[in-house]
Amino acid sequence: MLRSFLTRSLLVLAFAVVLTAVGAAGYMAVEGWEFHDALYMTVITVTAVGYEEVHPLTRTGQYFTMALLTGGITLMGMWFGAVAAALVELDLNNILRTRATMKRLAELSNHVIICGAGRTGRQVIQEFTDLGRPFLVIERDRRRIEELEEDLPEAMILHGDATSDEKLEEAGVDRALGLAACLSADADNLFLCLSARALRPDMMIVARGYEEDTMSKLYRAGADHVISPNISGAIQMASFILRPSVVSFLDIATHSPDLALRLEQSEVRAGSQIAGKSLAQARIPQNTGLIVIALRKANAGPHDFTFNPVADTVLEEGDTMIVLGTPQQLTSLREYVQK
Repeated sequence: MLRSFLTRSLLVLAFAVVLTAVGAAGYMAVEGWEFHDALYMTVITVTAVGYEEVHPLTRTGQYFTMALLTGGITLMGMWFGAVAAALVELDLNNILRTRATMKRLAELSNHVIICGAGRTGRQVIQEFTDLGRPFLVIERDRRRIEELEEDLPEAMILHGDATSDEKLEEAGVDRALGLAACLSADADNLFLCLSARALRPDMMIVARGYEEDTMSKLYRAGADHVISPNISGAIQMASFILRPSVVSFLDIATHSPDLALRLEQSEVRAGSQIAGKSLAQARIPQNTGLIVIALRKANAGPHDFTFNPVADTVLEEGDTMIVLGTPQQLTSLREYVQK
């Protein structure tokens, strides 16, 4: 759209330059005026400002002025047309983009609603993008939206206040898998958790909290998990001192472009080809390259994991596997267990 407007503007400018040059040359030839007088007369004629003539015109000069005035009106019409076309295209593009977003949103399910596209929100967005998992962003800062659209043209973004019930419903909170509260203020995240929990009592909510006394309030407001950058940073600093090799390995494994590993969970669903088989029979490492590092049985508590399960452990419907591997291997696992 911007390129089209620039093209039209250059054409109008070229026409204006040619018209002005022709007008000035014409007055110099027809009336014998000096260049300055001829240029001034051309400009006031083309722009139709209505000033009096520089010098008395001959009949030929009058006819030339009428022709030049017609060209000036045409020039202004071209310019207003270019501006009007740009405005119409801008509005049409916004309408089409909004309709496309709403159509995609109506078909979206099991997605994660990421509220806020600041520093924390962008990191969450990047993680979901790398893993190819569906997500939707709610952001009220137009500048951040433009930056995100430039970096991730396919990302679904809603402009508005994430703490509003109407905006959460528009984002498909009734069909969402979870919500990440990444707003800049703890108070906003607190209010967001209250609203989201009221709308979806069974949805996973993860919130960011800066202040230590806010974390307990976020839990009471409905957050399932609260992440504090201050605490996480302090733990990482201590880990670098106490366990430098472990931290270095994890840092390389999770950030190196050559070895980007992810911890992921995978549930054994009804009808999956691995349901009822042992880990040895499922052959997950051989078929996907993933490592099964833990298993939680369907009837176990949320924190009851079996680490490094033995090969004869039977996988049953509802069991949750914790696996380690690359994003490509995780995609292979999802396709493998669904067969």
